[in-house]
Amino acid sequence: MNKFFYFVSILFLISCSSTNTNDSNGVSFLNIQNGDTIQSPFLLKMGVEGMVLEPKGEPKPGHGHHHLIVNEGPTDAGLVIIADEQHIHYGAGQSEDSVSLAPGNYDLTLQFADGLHVSYGEEWAKTIQVTIK
Repeated sequence: MNKFFYFVSILFLISCSSTNTNDSNGVSFLNIQNGDTIQSPFLLKMGVEGMVLEPKGEPKPGHGHHHLIVNEGPTDAGLVIIADEQHIHYGAGQSEDSVSLAPGNYDLTLQFADGLHVSYGEEWAKTIQVTIK
């Protein structure tokens, strides 16, 4: 019985020490894909697995909201995401929006951040390339 308890304890410790082992955790573009050619304005649908989507406010671990970053990569963990034309905040907890961009090629990064817009880092970001007609 002691060996069984020891074995189960080791398995428990190993599983607790792993971070984000679920490949489905993270953010996702739900209706557009890397390489798509789309017309502006377009509907952007955003998803997140492994975090709770909520409006901006007092930060809570495992909670936050989306940001769309245009032609820049992910924001490093711990940094505040600024608000400007290239950094679109969805602080009301939105999971979709109508986005207008001029014709051209774009890198679109979906970045998840906490209630005060502090980035969760590259692990909670996804970048795709699209062409706008």
